[in-house]
Amino acid sequence: MNTAQPIRSEQELKDFMNFYEQVQYHPRNQLLLTMGLNTALRISDLLSLQWKQVYDLENRSVREHLLLVEAKTGKASNIYLNEKITVKISGDAYLFCGKDADPISRVQAYRIIRKAAENSGLSGVISPHSLRKTFGYYAWKQGVPPVLLMEIYHHSSFDITKRYLGIEQDD
Repeated sequence: MNTAQPIRSEQELKDFMNFYEQVQYHPRNQLLLTMGLNTALRISDLLSLQWKQVYDLENRSVREHLLLVEAKTGKASNIYLNEKITVKISGDAYLFCGKDADPISRVQAYRIIRKAAENSGLSGVISPHSLRKTFGYYAWKQGVPPVLLMEIYHHSSFDITKRYLGIEQDD
C-alpha cells in the first residue's frame, strides 16, 4: 500500500508552495495548497469551505479563526487563519469551486496537488493528505509540543502521530 508522505525537503516545499503563484499562475489552486499546508484539514473539509467561513465580508478581512466540525470525526476544530488568504469572493461561494458553483472534486484536488508536486521535482507519494502531514511534520520539527499535534490529529498516542507524520528514529 502506498502511503502519502509529508514533504520533508524545505527547498522542495518552497518550490511546491510557489508553483501556482510563480510558475503557472492560478489563485484557486495556490489557495488550495496554502490552506492545506497551513490548516492541517482533510481535503474533504477543505473542499467544503465557503468564503463566509474564512472571510468577513462586512469588515473586508480574513477571519482570525475558522470554526469547523470535521466531517470524518464529527469533532469541532478552531483553526487559526492568517493573511495568506487574500482573494475576496461572495460569502456563499465555495473557496475551491470549478466552472460551476460547486466545489471541485477530490480527484481534481489530487490532480492539482500532483501537478505542483511533479513540477517541483517531488518524488514519492504526494497527495492531498500530504498537505496535512506536512503541516504536522514541520510543526514537530519547529518544536510544537507532541500533545498539541496529537490533539490536532485526534490521535490517542504520540507513537501514532509520529508514525502518521513519518518521523523516523534519525529525526
